[in-house]
Amino acid sequence: MALRPTRPQTRAEQLAERNAAQADVFMREVDDALREDQMMAALRRWGKPVGAAIVVGLAALGGGLWWNSHRAEQTERNSEQLTIATDQIEALNPKAADLTLAGVAADGGKGAKAVAQLMQAGIAAQAKKTDDAAKLYAAVAADDSAPKPYRDLANVREVALRFDAMKPEDVVARLKPLAAPGNPWFGSAGELLAAAYLKQGHKEMAAQLFGAISKDKDTPDSLRARSRQMAGLLGFDAVEDIAAGGGAGAGAGADAAPAPSAAPAPSAAPAKP
Repeated sequence: MALRPTRPQTRAEQLAERNAAQADVFMREVDDALREDQMMAALRRWGKPVGAAIVVGLAALGGGLWWNSHRAEQTERNSEQLTIATDQIEALNPKAADLTLAGVAADGGKGAKAVAQLMQAGIAAQAKKTDDAAKLYAAVAADDSAPKPYRDLANVREVALRFDAMKPEDVVARLKPLAAPGNPWFGSAGELLAAAYLKQGHKEMAAQLFGAISKDKDTPDSLRARSRQMAGLLGFDAVEDIAAGGGAGAGAGADAAPAPSAAPAPSAAPAKP
């Protein structure tokens, strides 16, 4: 099959094709120029705010990286100082330990500061400086930035040291929230709270609380045995707990607490936790 011969373009067609190509190039140049003008206008309008935001963002990122690095170094340094203080205490050098801990308490983070103050309070208590120890415990208990477990511990320790001088209603207000089964400080806080109930003349409430402590499996055996004795002296039936509980704590309670049906309430405060 023969191909149809291609007709050569006329002069007019050639000019029309060339003009169309030139128009297309011109439109692309106009479009590029328009985009460039729009970009320049946007830069003139938003360049400074965007640039400032970028600078601020980079500064914040750099500051965050520096702060994290600083915190890591501070945490490591505080840990080393607390370890040194512990070694000094074990080496029977409390004065040196107190100086080391004072530095951590002054410059350490929230947790390290609280630990240092608690350790300082323990040193003061061992040295029979009850007022100094109580003040340190009070400072930790009142510090909202300290972790709650440390504040609760300081609260119990302060009340234990100041128990004899405190009004029983103040002891109740301070420790009743902690003297609940399941709370880590149930045993220590509960023993003090029960003693405060005795001061108020609430023997039944004290007996029930001592009995609850004696049955609490998370409470140390020595405290359970002591609470069982107190519950027995106040007429609380602890025989079932002795039979069911077993173990060293139960045995101690059975031997040491005959549990008379009625006996006068003891006046002495419980042993300090």
